[in-house]
Amino acid sequence: MPRGVPNVKKDETGLRYTTFNVPLSANPKHVNSTYLKSDTQTLWSRNASQRLREGNNEDTSTSRRGSQVIIIHPGSGYIRIGKASDVVPVSVPCVVARKCRTSAPKVTRVQNVARPRSQMTEEEIERQQKKKDEGKADDKDPFDAKLAAVTGSLKERMRFFKLRATPNATTISVTFNKQFQPETIPEHNDASRVDWIDHTSTEDILIGDEALRIGDPEGAGYVIRRPIYNRNFNFRDYPSTRVILSDLEAIIRMTLQEKHDLEEQDYKNYSAILVIPDLYDRAYVHDFIDLLVSMGFKRFCAQQESLAATYGAGISNACVVDIGASTTSIACVDEGLVIADTRMRLGVGGDDITEFLYVLLRRIHLPYREMDLVRSYDWNVMEELKAQICTLTESDVAVNLYGFTVRQPNQPTVKYGFRVYDEVILAPMCLFEPRIIEFEDKRPPIKNTPNSMTTDEIVDHTSDLITNAMIISTRHLMPPPSENAASKSQPVTAQTSGTSTPGKLEPEQPVTTNGASRSTSQTPTEVQVEVTEENAKANPQPSQSTEATPPVPTQAPVPVYAGGYNIDVPFEASKLPLDVAIFNCVRAAGDERIRKYLQAVLLIGGTAQIPGIGLALESRLQAIATPVVSGMEKVQVIPPPKDVNPQILAWKGAAVLGKMESVSELWVTPTDWEILGMRGLKERCFFL
Repeated sequence: MPRGVPNVKKDETGLRYTTFNVPLSANPKHVNSTYLKSDTQTLWSRNASQRLREGNNEDTSTSRRGSQVIIIHPGSGYIRIGKASDVVPVSVPCVVARKCRTSAPKVTRVQNVARPRSQMTEEEIERQQKKKDEGKADDKDPFDAKLAAVTGSLKERMRFFKLRATPNATTISVTFNKQFQPETIPEHNDASRVDWIDHTSTEDILIGDEALRIGDPEGAGYVIRRPIYNRNFNFRDYPSTRVILSDLEAIIRMTLQEKHDLEEQDYKNYSAILVIPDLYDRAYVHDFIDLLVSMGFKRFCAQQESLAATYGAGISNACVVDIGASTTSIACVDEGLVIADTRMRLGVGGDDITEFLYVLLRRIHLPYREMDLVRSYDWNVMEELKAQICTLTESDVAVNLYGFTVRQPNQPTVKYGFRVYDEVILAPMCLFEPRIIEFEDKRPPIKNTPNSMTTDEIVDHTSDLITNAMIISTRHLMPPPSENAASKSQPVTAQTSGTSTPGKLEPEQPVTTNGASRSTSQTPTEVQVEVTEENAKANPQPSQSTEATPPVPTQAPVPVYAGGYNIDVPFEASKLPLDVAIFNCVRAAGDERIRKYLQAVLLIGGTAQIPGIGLALESRLQAIATPVVSGMEKVQVIPPPKDVNPQILAWKGAAVLGKMESVSELWVTPTDWEILGMRGLKERCFFL
């Protein structure tokens, strides 16, 4: 080959016999060009600018800013819908009653509180109350042991604050409640009389308060269900996602029609902001956005609850604690961004406090002994009692007299009175003492595993639901890394998968051995053998002795949960007390941010209205942080803004976003959704 001629490389592109023309090299004159190097030059940005101009050209002389934006915040208890220009949203109970053509199924309610024995005599109840006063527990009933532990924690706090307990307080309450005679109120004197819906109703579907006014759903032929549970779709009561979306669409349509006078043909002139959970499920967001697109809204976007709450409170950095009806969500927000590793969800909510209060009041002989939480009107009675008597201030614990009214269908209104002592504080203490809760009933149902042909928009990303805060909270439950490496002197080697995290295995690579392997904690006779039938045929093991070897039992394979862990990390982390969970979430944000977030704990949700919950949380967090965090001066729980209900603070924050001009950068049109799907939502809302 002549000197100076480079070696010609073999053409491996496979384009030798084609008409494809290789592009010419770049012109040196155009090296400094900025063409398509800026986001403003993309087609997406041009369309967004055009949409912004169209939005600014809309006639706003006769309407307030945000009047063309609908804010939707779904929850387990209520769904809040309203315009961004409204002061408060319309809160509708997220419940739907549908008429059944066949016989309606019997309504049942899962009790999440560890229930005592249902069949107890008067002597047994009195004996339990006596042991409760003495601080002892009944060994035959695990509920008594758990209740005694919670009561002991309360007594320790009362001794710390130098508060004296009332002697024989429980006996005084029981004696009064047994002898109380209820008062019947005539119908013409009842100003809050309820118009019940009976079996004569011909409506095919009832939503919200109307669904709760059905006195006997089974007799009237209705089935009542809640489409949202645990900040996700309620797969416990619904057979499919299609049925859930149908009920949610009915709630949204009827609320917009009855409260805002919006018909279906008006949706094309309105934009929608969907408030989603911090620890969201991709399928939940995808299906909900599909619902908004099918309803015909002009454009839409999504916003996380914690971020919306900071907008509503007017702060930029906070640890947001949202105590909802069925769950509690915790996340840290830093300058308008939710820190993903700090997100956590606890399995305790306001409904658990209601059920625990019901159990405690039954133990002191509540005069209304026919109460059943399955019935909607009895559940409302307990909700009213919870809002009336519950407190977390230790100085309020005393023998007090309270009253409530019971309204039943086809029955006169009855007024009751009762005395209560420490039950008013024991019920909300389940937030800090979750040992009283049966979490197995709260475990989410197992979904079907998607096949390999399922697209990325629908596949279940379970590993995304595991955060650093959860791993910190469950690290003590994870087994140590297995040491299965065989010594060099042993002829049989073990093939194990590497472990990067304690208790975490590589997915799709279970621990297998070609022979016998021993862990460091096993004796020579405790050998784990895991040989498949094919390997046994291919590699037969020669007998080492003529004596018969006894069969070695095969150990059951270790279950591998989401993310490759040996434990169910999200479920185990949901059992933590509220104060411990908040501290672990703050730790996940970084050691240098612990003090900043502990001094800005934003408490929202319906349960945040319990008197004294802020001080109770501050004292418990202070006790945890003082010996651990150096220079920790004061833990501070930020109250919601004045005259703002903490239940609607997240909705208010989303309404603030809907009135800002910068929201134009977040809008996604139905055309964008059809072409890009979830990728389009990620482009606009970078936190998804």
